[in-house]
Amino acid sequence: MPKIERLTTALTAKDRYALIEVLMDVVEGGGAISFLPPLTEGEAGAFWDKALADLAHRSILVARDDAGRIQGSVQVIPAPMPNQPHRADIAKLLVHRDARRKGLGRALMIAAEAETKALGRSLLTLDTRRGDAAEALYRSLGYTESGIIPRYAKNADGSFHDTVIFYKEI
Repeated sequence: MPKIERLTTALTAKDRYALIEVLMDVVEGGGAISFLPPLTEGEAGAFWDKALADLAHRSILVARDDAGRIQGSVQVIPAPMPNQPHRADIAKLLVHRDARRKGLGRALMIAAEAETKALGRSLLTLDTRRGDAAEALYRSLGYTESGIIPRYAKNADGSFHDTVIFYKEI
């Protein structure tokens, strides 16, 4: 079973680089996570530096392998608006291609739900590219589809894909 932990501001250079590698691998593998290939190490590093600088407003959970190396991550971002004190978004569920089909994505999502509860939130929302493996994962975890937005984002080949919006009350 993977070890899941919440990142703090004390991040080692090795862990930062592992996060960069995971992000670059997911993008190179065609993941629909806002970036298009080729994603440079500098671009991936800038993304993580910005996310890590915002730990007061988001939780970043990571999955480590038996050797302690980060193989995946997910973010829980509480809604900042006063009329949404009960809601949070799931963002950037990432699992390195070498670590897939081992339960890391599921373990990260279960930990994200626990983190959401710990933050006093009871509604999670997320989106994913229609037809991706993540769609089946979210359904298996009890997320409810609320709709599909056609042509939501661009794929690496220039075509557009639909996104599926999900929610779960926890």
